[in-house]
Amino acid sequence: MDRDELRAVQKPLKARYRDDPGTALVTLRASGELGSETVSCSVDTGRALVEAGLHPATGGDGTLACSGDILLQALVACAGVTVRSVATARGLDLRGGTVRAEGDLDFRGTLGIDRDAPVGFRDIRLSFDLDIDAPPDDVAALIETTERYCVVLQTIVSSPPLTVEVTT
Repeated sequence: MDRDELRAVQKPLKARYRDDPGTALVTLRASGELGSETVSCSVDTGRALVEAGLHPATGGDGTLACSGDILLQALVACAGVTVRSVATARGLDLRGGTVRAEGDLDFRGTLGIDRDAPVGFRDIRLSFDLDIDAPPDDVAALIETTERYCVVLQTIVSSPPLTVEVTT
């Protein structure tokens, strides 16, 4: 997809959202089925079924996807799509590249060993290795805009309110 094709696809969407802001509100959903035989949860991604389980640091055997890995993969996917989209919209020749995310966990918190140890990532690092010929200012603006519009990154940074419901 080139710059003109992207703009052509997005133009009517942007116009509709400006004219009727309510049409821009979309609820995304995910669901999973709890494993009956193992400590696991199968999540339907719409493309494939991902079975998530315990990380080896919490007793898993490493055969199932770790939810922390899935979170980082979602960040990489979102940042990759966003940087590609922004580069296309700006007419930058982004030929390819790699997006990486890594995060540090202290499993003492997850396992309830130390109440002062955080549950969840302590630090997350996102890096881009881009094959692009552009002035440094353009590359910096590309990354800044990518950070601003990457849904997963902004969700992690903003920590939106979350409610939990239980039915039995």
